[in-house]
Amino acid sequence: MASVFGKIVVGTYVEIKRSDGRIHQAMVTSLNEDNESVTVEWIENGDTKGKEIDLESIFALNPDVAPDEEIAPSPETPPPPTPTCVKVNKIAKNRRTIAPVKNDTPSRDNRGIPTRARPTQPQQPEPAPPPPSQQPVPPTQAQTQQQLQNESSHQPISRKEFGQLSRRKSNCVKEVEKLQEKRERRRLQQQELREKRAQEVDTTIPNYEIMYMIRDFRASLDYRPLTTADLIEEHRICVCVRKRPLNKKELTVKDLDVITIPSKDVVMVHEPKQKVDLTRYLENQTFRFDYAFDDSTTNEMVYRFTARPLVETIFERGMATCFAYGQTGSGKTHTMGGDFSGKNQDCSKGIYALVARDVFLMLKKPNYKKLDLQVYATFFEIYSGKVFDLLNRKAKLRVLEDGKQQVQVVGLQEKDVNCTEEVLKLIEVGNSCRTSGQTSANAHSSRSHAVFQIILRRKGKMHGKFSLIDLAGNERGADTSSADRQTRLEGAEINKSLLALKECIRALGRNKPHTPFRASKLTQVLRDSFIGENSRTCMIATISPGMTSCENTLNTLRYANRVKELTVDPNQMIEGGRPTIHTVNQLDLLDEDWLSISPQRDDLKLLCEQNEEEVSPQLFTFHEAVSQLVEMEEQVLEDHRAVFQESIRWLEDEKVLLEMTEEVDYDVESYATQLEQILDQKIDILTELRDKVKSFRSTLQEEEQASKQINPKRPRAL
Repeated sequence: MASVFGKIVVGTYVEIKRSDGRIHQAMVTSLNEDNESVTVEWIENGDTKGKEIDLESIFALNPDVAPDEEIAPSPETPPPPTPTCVKVNKIAKNRRTIAPVKNDTPSRDNRGIPTRARPTQPQQPEPAPPPPSQQPVPPTQAQTQQQLQNESSHQPISRKEFGQLSRRKSNCVKEVEKLQEKRERRRLQQQELREKRAQEVDTTIPNYEIMYMIRDFRASLDYRPLTTADLIEEHRICVCVRKRPLNKKELTVKDLDVITIPSKDVVMVHEPKQKVDLTRYLENQTFRFDYAFDDSTTNEMVYRFTARPLVETIFERGMATCFAYGQTGSGKTHTMGGDFSGKNQDCSKGIYALVARDVFLMLKKPNYKKLDLQVYATFFEIYSGKVFDLLNRKAKLRVLEDGKQQVQVVGLQEKDVNCTEEVLKLIEVGNSCRTSGQTSANAHSSRSHAVFQIILRRKGKMHGKFSLIDLAGNERGADTSSADRQTRLEGAEINKSLLALKECIRALGRNKPHTPFRASKLTQVLRDSFIGENSRTCMIATISPGMTSCENTLNTLRYANRVKELTVDPNQMIEGGRPTIHTVNQLDLLDEDWLSISPQRDDLKLLCEQNEEEVSPQLFTFHEAVSQLVEMEEQVLEDHRAVFQESIRWLEDEKVLLEMTEEVDYDVESYATQLEQILDQKIDILTELRDKVKSFRSTLQEEEQASKQINPKRPRAL
């Protein structure tokens, strides 16, 4: 059987093909007659490596060492290689690595399997000759003579025996062929998929790569949206999220929808990110709430799961509150007020009207009809810490506490209503007076919190109250460092009121003994909604689906998530007394005596200590300056009005004195005495007013300096 090996002897150098497609030289170290193969060794990276190769593969790459039988070479057999006899210590330097054709590149899986090469391969490109310094070393004379003697001793094999030899394949070769076929099929499928996608790509879409990532991700989700068949759960504090569809402006610029609501309580945000190497990818963030409404949900459906369960509360001598919170243009006013048709709003489909409808329906029930309840409605807005009556030509109102520590909105008009249509008329009147302005998110941003209240009274005494609040756009809270003072004050008040609202809801959920409602005007006028065991609250967070609104959307979801998250851990409830704050920071360095002057400042300090992530010490100082500024502004205005009324009395007194001097024998002594008294009163009162105005001007300067010291990195817009 030695003739089967042809001219191959131990020590002969032959060309071999690796499993990754490389071809290089190796030395034959043994001949295996039992399975008709040879063992070869070579040096690679300083290590000696070896493998067993069947003769068929060896003869395919080395036809010059095949038996002397006249056998026509295969058309796929590559041309004869370069001289194959080199010294062992030169193999590592002289081996050749031929890059395979692109379509035949082995996969990584195939590369890791030490298998034998295929017997026949497609023709390889002719390799470039090696540099002069790496030319093969010619064999020695002894090696040449030994090789000639071995060649003369070999007996040629017959054509039949060689045919049987070529038909024999080891299991490893068969496995390699199967892998190769699978790889080829996989490449063809991937190529077809790429070509199909290339035809579908709309190059006019700015972020089509992100669009396909989102589409592929959504294809793997199991959708189970909220339906009318789902049960309505009882919550003392209910937090839900509503997604609106893309609007005309977003569709015009081909903005992408990055919000997915796969189930009734889950919201997913696909935030586009970019690596250092400019590779784009998605960061999918998941939030869980009580309910999640997708862009196909109607106002009636939202009302069914949010505000409707609260209507019965006010008939049971309770307080109900429903907030709409979110970025401007995300659908707050649409949710609370009703559908828009151009610039006209259909108030009959908003939560305001739906609540009024159910209130009047419940009044007709026998168990409530006998109570003889009267329904009243109020509508006011809170703008920059000031309260205005939207049903009384936007008259400015004062918020005071009476002797029983009950908050009273002085001058607020309550309108008697007897049907839903009367409520709708009041809503239309109030919405036409509401303050709005321009922001980066919307040309008509709601710059104020609108509060619509339905009050039940029995024999003049309050029986229950439902407060429906359309909050200002939360992106206004980021305007605290604006160059315009009015914009700064707006942003500060919105930011502070949203923080206070969150803490009041947390105090309600944890049954805390102290609620920091004095920290903002919003929570102050809603104080009775946050105290008592029969108080229930619902927050509807509205979000925009566009990729351009992704940051504001995430801020909205984080805020809503913190509100709900803070109420689910019963282990964190604080029993008895006021909560103790152990945090030590720059806030504790403030003058405690000065802070204790006003309960409002005390609540503000507590509020900022509990929200250190959002409120830096510099931002707290700014909020403190703004609160002091608002207080002093009201004080100066009151004093100015008092001086004006006093001036009218002075004019009347002076007129009497001047008429007295027209008499022939008037008392000069009395005239001088009375005039001196009037002047002294003027000087005292005007001097006091002047000092307050000076102090007010210095407060304005302190506010401006504090706004310049705000750290832009730490606070985050709510």
